[in-house]
Amino acid sequence: MTRAPIALPRPVRRRTLGRMLGLALAVGALAGLAACGGGGRPRTELQAAQINTIGVNAYLWRAALETVSFAPLLQADSAGGVIVTDWYANPANPNERVKVTVTILDQDLRADALRVAAARQVSEGGNWVEAPVQAATVQRLEDIILTKARDLRRQALAS
Repeated sequence: MTRAPIALPRPVRRRTLGRMLGLALAVGALAGLAACGGGGRPRTELQAAQINTIGVNAYLWRAALETVSFAPLLQADSAGGVIVTDWYANPANPNERVKVTVTILDQDLRADALRVAAARQVSEGGNWVEAPVQAATVQRLEDIILTKARDLRRQALAS
C-alpha cells in the first residue's frame, strides 16, 4: 500500500520557499564578500573600550579573570559580567580563606563599571567563622583589575 505525499497548505509552502530563497541570497552575498578580501586590516570607528564580543567590557573581563586566577572559579558569566571564585586558602595561612565576586556593570572601561566584593572566613575550633574584610583589600583588587584593563587597552591600541 503506497501513501500519497502530504500536501502542505499553500501559505506554508510560500513561507518555506521564501526562507530558502532568503538563505540562498545571504549565503551568496557572504561568498561574494569573502572573495573581496583586502590586504589591509579593517579599521573601526568604535572606541577601543567598546569593542567586544561579550556582554561587558572585554578589557575589564580579561583583567578580572587574570586577577582572580589564583583561586578556583565557581562561575564565570561573560554575558552577565559576573565572576565568582570558590573559597581560597593561602598555603602560608591555611586558617583563613577568602571568596571573591567581581561584577562588571558596563561595556565602557570606567572605574564605576567594576564592583568587587570579598568574603573572609577564619578557622576557629575546626569551624569556619565569618570575619571582616578590610576595605583596603577590596579597593586594592579593584585597582589591580583597572590597571590591567588599561594596560590591555593600551597594548591593543598600539598594535
